[in-house]
Amino acid sequence: MPEKKHGKRYDELAKKVERGREYSPEEGVRLVKDTSQAKFDTSVELHLRMGVDPKQADQIVRGAAVLPHGTGRTVRVIVFAQGDRARDAQSAGADAVGADDLAKRIEGGWLDFDVAIATPDMMGQVGRLGRVLGPRGLMPNPKSGTVTMDVAKAVRDAKGGRVEFRVDKTGVIHTLVGKASFSQQALVENLATVIDAVNRARPTGVKGDYVETIFLTSTQGPSVKLDRGATMALSGRAQR
Repeated sequence: MPEKKHGKRYDELAKKVERGREYSPEEGVRLVKDTSQAKFDTSVELHLRMGVDPKQADQIVRGAAVLPHGTGRTVRVIVFAQGDRARDAQSAGADAVGADDLAKRIEGGWLDFDVAIATPDMMGQVGRLGRVLGPRGLMPNPKSGTVTMDVAKAVRDAKGGRVEFRVDKTGVIHTLVGKASFSQQALVENLATVIDAVNRARPTGVKGDYVETIFLTSTQGPSVKLDRGATMALSGRAQR
């Protein structure tokens, strides 16, 4: 496969990243901010190559974290609920709340939302939307905290900076840690929270290195390899 070609601007920015070097989290964040010079506020993403076999059901890594400084994105949240729970969701700021009416709206092609939350009793109706929501990563799931009776907290978390992660079929986790406009301290603290959540999601059957490599990058910017030991140690500084 031919090597992907980048523009002159990217090549100039990439020169700031020393090949083969593993940077401390603080250095890596500073470098990612410095090499993020697009005309818009770019996202900062974390890429973890995991030492798991995603083909084995007992080695699937998935979870969620609420970033202490948010994601920098506007998140549209819908909630499947009725009665008091529906009123709780509306009070918490959900963008759409409903039951069968909401399910029919989605079946009709409406997908103008980023997170779907449901109370457990609504999963019978939500289940029929699996073919639509599943491939888009929008299906409510107890493991990610989106099937819950405490819909108000789930809505506030989603709006306030909640990110989900799941290892893909190639053994990699891709997730968001903020925006390039965030301060270095805010990005490091968000990164610490994600690393802590990934550590706590470790399957019991995993042997050897759980996380093999860690890269941080901004949209349209070069990736920066982080020192694995120093980055994993951030877990102890996470805000829970």
